[in-house]
Amino acid sequence: MIEVVRGGLVESRHRVHAAVADAGGRLLASVGDASLEVLYRSAAKPFQALPLVEERVVERLGLTEEELALCCASHEGEPPHLAGARSILAKAGLDESALRCGPHPPFSEREALALARAGEEARPVHNNCSGKHAGMLALAVAKGWDPEGYHEHAHPVQRRMLQEVSRWSLVPEARVGVAVDGCGVSCFAVPLSAMAVSFARFAAAGRSGEAPARIIGAMIRHPFMVGGTRRACTEVMARTGPRAFVKLGAEGVYGGGLPERGWGFAIKVSDGSRRAVEVALVRVLAALGALDDADVAALSRFARPRVLNTRREEVGEVRASFQLEWT
Repeated sequence: MIEVVRGGLVESRHRVHAAVADAGGRLLASVGDASLEVLYRSAAKPFQALPLVEERVVERLGLTEEELALCCASHEGEPPHLAGARSILAKAGLDESALRCGPHPPFSEREALALARAGEEARPVHNNCSGKHAGMLALAVAKGWDPEGYHEHAHPVQRRMLQEVSRWSLVPEARVGVAVDGCGVSCFAVPLSAMAVSFARFAAAGRSGEAPARIIGAMIRHPFMVGGTRRACTEVMARTGPRAFVKLGAEGVYGGGLPERGWGFAIKVSDGSRRAVEVALVRVLAALGALDDADVAALSRFARPRVLNTRREEVGEVRASFQLEWT
C-alpha cells in the first residue's frame, strides 16, 4: 500500500502492484498481483520510439538526441519541448497541422498561465504526447507511408507499435490488448509481469549496445526532455544516470529498467493515483539498489510527500508501506 497519513492516522490507502523481472523472462520480485492485465499507456513510449533508430530515421532526418528523448516524453509543454516537436515535424517536411494528438493546455502551470495571458488557445503541439506523435509522423514519412491517419489502429505506424510491444514483452500480438490512448493512438495491455519483462529485455539490449542503447542514452542524458521541471521521471533519471531509466504512464503506471543488471520493473496503482505511483517508484528503485539513501533523501518530495493544509502547514505525509517479495 501507499498510505496517506494525517495526525498519525492512516486516512487513505492506494493499492500497489509491482513486478521485477530479468531479461530471461523470470519474475524476480513482486508485490500485489503480478498477473494483473495492465495498459502501458505512455510507459510504452521508449518501445514506440525504437523504430526511429532501427529504421535509421534518426540519421536520415538528422534528429538530435534531445529530439529522440522527446519522442519518449510525456512533457510539461515548456519551450524546449515545443521547439523539439516542431523541429522533428519540420525535418519530416511537416508542420503542426499534421498532429492528431488533440490540444490541451501545457501541464506546466507556468506555461499554461503564460499561454492564457497571451490570449492564445492550446494547440496539439502543447499536448504532452506531441513528441511521440511527431516521431510517429517522422517514421511514416521515412517509410513512405501516408502520414494521414497515422494514429489509427490499422495504419502501418500503429501496427509497428503493436509489433514492438509484442516483441519486447514476449506476448503474442493476438494476446496483446489494444485500446485507444488519451492522445488518440493505440495503447497496449499485457500482464504486469510481462511489462516488467519488456523493460528488462530492453535494458539488457541497451547494455549490449543494441538499438535500445540509443533510446536509453537519450533519456538518461536528456531527462528534462522526457518530462520537464519538477517531474519525478526527470529528477529520478538525473539522480540515477546510467543506473536506471524510467517512464511514467497514465492511470498510476510506471515502468523502467536497470541496464547494468538487465532488470526491468513495472508498477500499477489500482486507483490510478499519480501521487501514489511516484512514491512507489522511489521505493522500488531503492529496493533494487538503483537509489541509495542520499538519492532517496534528495527525492524526498516524491519518496515521502508532505501533506499541507491551506495555511501551508505540514499536517501529514504520503508513505510507502510495502516491501518487494523476492522469489
